[in-house]
Amino acid sequence: MTDFSIEKEFRPFLGINETVLWTGCPPKGVLFKKSDIIEIPLSIIWFGLVIFWETTVIIKGAPVFFVIFGILFICIGLYNAVGRFFYDAYRRNNIVYIITQQRILIKSGIFSKKVKSVSISDPKITFTAKKNGSGTILLGPDDRFNPRIFGKKINKTPRLEMIPEVEKVYKIIINSAELNLNYSVSFS
Repeated sequence: MTDFSIEKEFRPFLGINETVLWTGCPPKGVLFKKSDIIEIPLSIIWFGLVIFWETTVIIKGAPVFFVIFGILFICIGLYNAVGRFFYDAYRRNNIVYIITQQRILIKSGIFSKKVKSVSISDPKITFTAKKNGSGTILLGPDDRFNPRIFGKKINKTPRLEMIPEVEKVYKIIINSAELNLNYSVSFS
């Protein structure tokens, strides 16, 4: 599947002989993940404790430092309870993927646009699929255990997130990688 508007948007980043094999993007809107079963109640508890702290500080007439300190944690609690869902939706709304016979391009960015290019011949390409057929293709080593900052996972490895028919897209990548390997071996 190729979307011609996406292909047109990527044309300046493509080489002369590059052919677009697939284009796509992650789903739009607010989405919930399995980990939210734990994270939502914990963030509500956090938020409740911070509201209790802030109320107590104000009622007891504590120094201004404690009030400001509490406001900071209220902001963190709001982000963890609600804001992260809207941030994630906005972030995914700005992501576009394109696969050519030579590489995978990922255009992303909230405040400025970035384009990542990954060679299609990388042997560490893996995917995970859900029961509905959607999933994520990891374009390098698995980084699931990287640390989090304010609940946001720090992903260093490029990936095609939440794409429908993930196995079909994975096969497009693997077939292109094999064709590139055969081409380079026969003419070396």
